[in-house]
Amino acid sequence: MAQDARITGLILSGGGARAAYQVGVLMALADLVPRGTRNPFPVICGTSAGAINAAALSANAHNYRMAVRGLERVWANITPEQVYRTDFWTFLKSIIKWSLSGVLTGDTPVHSALLDSEPLEKLLNLVINFPRIQQAIEAGDLRALSITASSYATGESVAFFQGQENLEEWTRARRLGRKTRINAAHLLGSSAIPILFPAARVHDRYYGDGAVRQLAPVSPALHLGAERVLVVGVSGNAAHGRQREISGYPSLAQVLGHILNSVFVDTLEADVERLERINNTLHAIPASTRRKQGIALREVDVLKIYPSEPIDEIASRYIDRLPRTLRFFLRGSGATRSPGASAVSYLLFEPGFCRTLMSLGYRDAMAREQEIRDFLELPSSSAVPVARSAS
Repeated sequence: MAQDARITGLILSGGGARAAYQVGVLMALADLVPRGTRNPFPVICGTSAGAINAAALSANAHNYRMAVRGLERVWANITPEQVYRTDFWTFLKSIIKWSLSGVLTGDTPVHSALLDSEPLEKLLNLVINFPRIQQAIEAGDLRALSITASSYATGESVAFFQGQENLEEWTRARRLGRKTRINAAHLLGSSAIPILFPAARVHDRYYGDGAVRQLAPVSPALHLGAERVLVVGVSGNAAHGRQREISGYPSLAQVLGHILNSVFVDTLEADVERLERINNTLHAIPASTRRKQGIALREVDVLKIYPSEPIDEIASRYIDRLPRTLRFFLRGSGATRSPGASAVSYLLFEPGFCRTLMSLGYRDAMAREQEIRDFLELPSSSAVPVARSAS
């Protein structure tokens, strides 16, 4: 692979259980690169659940296929109990602790949220060998890993990055890049969906989901030197134009789903469109004119892969597989009915749903095989790809 020619960045967006789609896309790429290939993405950036996938890839950057196979095994067999506690008393205690403390004392108790994410912390430390991220950087298999989280103290979007010594921190309006050693706390903070999961303490501050207030999701990759970026989103709406209209007054779950989509989906798609517009503008200006006018901007090639089917509709088929206690608490919000599937899709860490998304991601990527080969400068193949499904 021509890694020395242009630095390629991989951007994995947030979206809770929807991030299983990203694994399907990565599985397809693993079937396209030659066996034994090291990580084809020197710069890897992740947000929320995408941050977990990004860290896992980085820790095994010496062998891309092996890294993807590890992700495939985890996501194909994941259960809600591995992400958050599902027993009745934990749910009840969380609600009482949150509501009564606010009423009686006016203070918010530490780690208060609807769901207890302690199982996720154990899972992260079990499946990701964090010291190997630095080993990958020192071996030249990785240039940088970036994990974005939102600071509740300052309201800023912070891109925590671990990378080569020559990479510098940056400061922009409401956006920071800070060098550090990535660990489980950064991933817990980046994936802490507000209200649903508790904030995580990183250094001396508390952080929540990285998609919140992330004004420019593509920016960290560019700051870290990426000259072209592969963006894997989790929406499924862009390919279908307008969403299916639902009559009647919106349920609480529909409102929550609308908010979550605006956080996890809209910002990324808007930033990619902005990048494409800048590329088109620069392409129309002759290089000589750019040099004469002192225009320092450069074109950044972008390849975006979004779901070809609405994830909301897929999730509606698996609502009944939510843990019984969670279905009980969410029933009054309308989340256990089809119109509320958008909100539920972020919490559906269930093998059937995740495997379906992985298969969709694999098919979507394979349908664009030649485009991906051209983008990553992979040799063409005359072999017909064998259809795979998550196992």
